[in-house]
Amino acid sequence: MTACGFVALIGAPNAGKSTLINALVGAKVSIVSRKAQTTRGPVRGVVIEGQAQIVFVDTPGLFVPKRRLDRAMSEAAWGAAADADARALIVDSRNEIAAGETTPDVQRILDGLKGRAVLILNKIDLVEAPKLLELSARLNAAARFEETFMISAETGSGLDRLKRDLAKLMPGGPWLYPEDQIADAPMRSLAAEITREKLFERLHDELPYQTTVETESWKDLPDGSARIEQTIYVTRDSHKKIVIGEGGRTLKSIGTAARKEIAEANESKVHLFLFVKVRENWLDDPERYRAMGLEFPKK
Repeated sequence: MTACGFVALIGAPNAGKSTLINALVGAKVSIVSRKAQTTRGPVRGVVIEGQAQIVFVDTPGLFVPKRRLDRAMSEAAWGAAADADARALIVDSRNEIAAGETTPDVQRILDGLKGRAVLILNKIDLVEAPKLLELSARLNAAARFEETFMISAETGSGLDRLKRDLAKLMPGGPWLYPEDQIADAPMRSLAAEITREKLFERLHDELPYQTTVETESWKDLPDGSARIEQTIYVTRDSHKKIVIGEGGRTLKSIGTAARKEIAEANESKVHLFLFVKVRENWLDDPERYRAMGLEFPKK
C-alpha cells in the first residue's frame, strides 16, 4: 500500500523552513537567506519515506502584513496550510527561549492553526535541553499538536525520525510524482530564485526588499549547455546603481555565484546574462505576482 500527502511547513520569518525542506529533500529547492521573508510563494519538495511520498510545502514566513506583497505572501502561506494533509509549525527555539514568552508572530500562528498539526522545534543545537523542554511544554499547552519533533535543520539532527513519523500521517493512495522527482517547480523558476538568493547574500543590508528576478529566456544549446537571460527588477534608479555596483563589479559577482549554482542544479554548463531594470510599480502589477506564484490581492 502506497501513501501520498502534503505537509505544509509554516512558521514565523527565519524559523528555518527553507533550510529544513532542502535538508529533507537532499538538494536545494528553496532559497535561504538571513533576510526575513525570503520565500515568497509556496515551494514544494518531494521526499520518499518507505512506501509514502511526502510533498513538503515551504511557505512564506507569517507576520503582520503591511503591504500588498506581504498580504499576498500571508494568504499563500495560510492557503497552503489549509490545503495540506498535515501542518508542521516550525519554531526557532533559540529565538523563542530568548524572548521568555511566546513571540507575537508565533502566537498569531497558534491562534490561526486548524486541522492536523505537529510541532517542530528547530535549532536545538543552539539551546540547552532543559530550556527546550520548557518551550515544548509551553507551546503544547497552547495548541493541540499530534507530535513534537526536536531537530536541527542545519546539522540534520532529528530529521530521520521526522520523515518516518510524518510518513505515517499521509493518506493512502498513489504517488503524485515520479520516484526520481524532488521538486515541482520548473528549472527556470528555480534559476530566478537562485539569482535572488545571491542578490541577498551580496547586498544583504543595502538591497531593498522590493526586488525580484525573472527568467526571461532559456535556450538549450546543441552542446548541452543553456543560455539564460534574467532580469532583476528594482523600484528606483538608485537601487539599480546598488545592484550593478561600481564598474559593474557587484552584478558580475552576483552573476558568477548564481551561474555556478544554477549549473549544479541543471547538471549542465550555463551561460547567464543578467539585466537590471527599474519598474517603479511592479509591487502593484498582477503579472509580477503571477510570476512569483502568488495571487494578486485586490486591496
